[in-house]
Amino acid sequence: MTWQPDSWRSFPIRQVPEYPNLDRLNAVEKIIATRPPLVFAGEAQNLRDRLGAVSHGEAFLLQGGDCAESFVEFSANNIRDSFKVILQMAVVLTYGASMPVIKVGRLAGQFAKPRSAPTEVIDGIELPSYRGDMINGPAFTEDDRTPDPRRLLRVYEQSSATLNLLRAFAQGGLADLNKVHSWVADFLIGTPQTQRFELLAERIEESLNFMKACGITSANAKPLAETELFTSHEALLLGYEEALTRRDTITEEQGWYDTSAHMLWIGDRTRQLDGAHVEYMRGISNPIGLKCGPSLEPDELLRLIDVLNPENQAGRLTLIVRMGAEKVRSGLPPLLRAVQGHGSDVVWCCDPMHGNTIKAGSGYKTRRVDDVIAEVTGFFDSHDEVGTYPGGVHYEMTGQDVTECVGGVVEVTEESLGDRYHTHCDPRLNGAQALELAFLLADLLRRRRGTPSYMSKAV
Repeated sequence: MTWQPDSWRSFPIRQVPEYPNLDRLNAVEKIIATRPPLVFAGEAQNLRDRLGAVSHGEAFLLQGGDCAESFVEFSANNIRDSFKVILQMAVVLTYGASMPVIKVGRLAGQFAKPRSAPTEVIDGIELPSYRGDMINGPAFTEDDRTPDPRRLLRVYEQSSATLNLLRAFAQGGLADLNKVHSWVADFLIGTPQTQRFELLAERIEESLNFMKACGITSANAKPLAETELFTSHEALLLGYEEALTRRDTITEEQGWYDTSAHMLWIGDRTRQLDGAHVEYMRGISNPIGLKCGPSLEPDELLRLIDVLNPENQAGRLTLIVRMGAEKVRSGLPPLLRAVQGHGSDVVWCCDPMHGNTIKAGSGYKTRRVDDVIAEVTGFFDSHDEVGTYPGGVHYEMTGQDVTECVGGVVEVTEESLGDRYHTHCDPRLNGAQALELAFLLADLLRRRRGTPSYMSKAV
């Protein structure tokens, strides 16, 4: 079947809301189709090239950001603080693992979430489930929970503003390695992980002083002053994605690109071979991801790979494993062996968040940092067992001082979850917990290279 941006409409689809007014939805999608692209084909191609290096074991993917962006929490400070945490994690990994780190944010488009049920019942009242600010509101009222297509326009505008600010941060001086000390958020000052980071920052400063003496400074070497940050989100609302799908008229490839983000992924609930989401994603030229949960069988994965990356292009397909701490060691090796035997060129990435969600005694949905660490360790051990490369991690995290995940060096207890529980969907790592995991990853990568932890004597 010849692919077109709207060919997905002929396929069965899951995880889409029921809009009460389809004419209004169509009108909004037509407006978005006339708006400028949010990203460009050349940028998506650059990310694909970077991910190609990851698939060959020459770089590492760091993908992270909000569970679901919201209209309420949208602010320059929140975007800046999340950007700083990503920078901190990336510099820990780059310095510790001695390899490039490809930074991809769950930013500027991650506004929709799949749900386990289309409706929920509270006190005998049944309303549509909250699916993210892109679709409806979190308040349990009929007005808030009714899907409203006008929200798509607000998502576009907020994504555009977020991207504009991220580009300014990445190229306007904030990412300069000479300012590495300034990346620490105020609420993290004095924590054990920040003390480790400050020791690392001092080593970086020493290296920069040496390079300065050799005539290499941020003024004449862009990689020291700027960074690359790409964006990504789950391609859930295909009408919105279709509206922003454009033919590349600038580069030689001349393919179709979803210009809502550099990278899109298919969720574990929407990866049906005969489904609309797989049909849409097979036709775009962006690098794409596929969530791989514990129910995914090796044969099904190979069929999906053949559909989504038929030319076996390096950097095209990232397999994002999300099995849970208890299942990763038994569930992942069969997939690794199957893909290895198939000769598929893919990036293997670990999502240690979605398989480890629990409900605390207080009623809050949470994740234990120990479970997150256990899944990451199991992911690396599985690759060591099979002889494949653990290419990246995929975190839900924020730069805010939240109490949503239990544990960590600066411990969050179940009793303190309600202190600063701000997420509208799933619990996120705070800055201290994210930095703690970055040091763990750096040590795991160094162990694979046969070198000792560079922070073995640190706090």
